[in-house]
Amino acid sequence: MLAEIPALDKTATTAIQQRIDLKTKPAGALGKLEALALQLALIQNKSPLSLNKPVLLIFAGDHGINVHGVSIAPSAVTQQMVRNFLTGGAAANCFCRSNGIELAVIDAGILSALPDAPGLIQQSLGSGTADFSQRPAMTLAQVDAGLALGRHIARQHILAGCDLLLLGEMGIANTSSAAALLAAATGLPVETCVGRGTGISDTQFELKLSLIKQALERPYAKDPVSILAEFGGFELVQLCGAILGAAALQTPVLIDGFIVSVAALLACQIAPNCRDYLIFAHQGAEAGHKAVLDALNAIPLLDLALRLGEGTGAALAVPLLRAAISFYNDMASFADAGVTQVVDSSD
Repeated sequence: MLAEIPALDKTATTAIQQRIDLKTKPAGALGKLEALALQLALIQNKSPLSLNKPVLLIFAGDHGINVHGVSIAPSAVTQQMVRNFLTGGAAANCFCRSNGIELAVIDAGILSALPDAPGLIQQSLGSGTADFSQRPAMTLAQVDAGLALGRHIARQHILAGCDLLLLGEMGIANTSSAAALLAAATGLPVETCVGRGTGISDTQFELKLSLIKQALERPYAKDPVSILAEFGGFELVQLCGAILGAAALQTPVLIDGFIVSVAALLACQIAPNCRDYLIFAHQGAEAGHKAVLDALNAIPLLDLALRLGEGTGAALAVPLLRAAISFYNDMASFADAGVTQVVDSSD
C-alpha cells in the first residue's frame, strides 16, 4: 500500500518570496532560478537549503510491442545498455560524474537478466511486458508490485540521506508505451502523442502509430492503475512508484524526458499532491514531451533538444538546482550589503 502523499505546506510562500526579492538584484532578475529556489524552500522547509547525496535511478525494462520492429534497435540493446551503465560508459554516467551524482540501475524487467553487479538493483517484474497492441502489457498485480518496488528503492535512498532523487529510464520501444499511456491518460489524439523515438523510418513510424491506435481501441478501464496495466512498461510502473515514494517523504524529484514525464503524469493522477514535489529538467525533442509537460502545467528548466533518455537531462539540470540553493542561502540582501534597493515605480 502506497503511503498517503502530504499536501505541500505553502503557508511560508510570502516570507520565502520576500527573502528572494530582498537579495541584491532586481525582483525576478534570476528568472526560473527564483521559482526553483521558492519550490525547494517550500519542500525542504528549512534554512539553509541543501543538496545532499543526489542519486540518479535508471529503471530498465523491455517491451513486447518491439516484436513489430517499432524501434531502430532490437530489444537486446536494453540489456547491452544496462551493461554500459554498469561499466560507466554511457552519457548518463559522464554527466553524473561531472555533477557529483550517484548512479544506480534497476532491472525492472529486461528480457535477459544480468548477474548481480555493483550498481545493479534486481527488481524484475518479468522478462519484458506483453505486446500491448494485442493484449494488456501486464497484470494489475504486476502494477501493484511495481509501484511498491519503485517506492521501496526511493525510500531506501532518501532514508540514507539523499535529498534529491533523479529519475531516468532505459527500454527499447518505451516511447511506444509512453505515447499510448499519454493518449489514454489525457484523451489527446494519438498523433499528438506519438513520435519517432530515437529516429525510426517513415514506415516504422506509420506502423507504430497504427499499433498504438489499435491498442487504444479495445475496451479498458480509465483509472491510472488500469491504464498502466494496459499500456505500461515495467520500468514506467516502477518510475511511477519511485515518484510516489519520494513525494510521500516530501523529497524533490528531478524528472527527465518524455518517458519519465509520462510516469509523472500517471503518478499525479494516482496522487495529485505529488505534483508539488516534481521539478522538470528539460523539454525534449520527442513529439509528445511538450504535450505531457503542458498536461502537468510544467515549465522545464532546459531546452537542449535532447532525445536520449537515461536521465541525461536530469543530470544536466543539477547545477541549476545547486545555483538556486547557493543564491538562496548565500546571496546578500540589500540591507546586508548596504546597497540601495531599487523599487519598481511603474503603474
